[in-house]
Amino acid sequence: MRVAIASTDGETVNEHFGRAERFFIYDITGDKLNLVTVREVTPLSTGDKEHLFDGKRMAEVLDPLKDCTQVYCTRIGERPEKELAKSGIKAIVGKRSISEITEG
Repeated sequence: MRVAIASTDGETVNEHFGRAERFFIYDITGDKLNLVTVREVTPLSTGDKEHLFDGKRMAEVLDPLKDCTQVYCTRIGERPEKELAKSGIKAIVGKRSISEITEG
């Protein structure tokens, strides 16, 4: 299974989906995590709390995640979460150590 992790430090799931500038891409096999790559993105959020959903911007964030089945992040808006789901990607929300992901 391939997952994307929104992280600022590469050690912790510690970033809001919309603010993420990069996603750490891991393959998970059993209880093993294998870092595949780090994919840079333009954040979905413009920094303005009142910004409207931007479908084009979402597509640009979604494209590098299309081979993933899950995205780990600390928070995600309702609309972006629905857009991920339409693409077959489940959002897993909560702060945790990346190494804890295989622990269930």
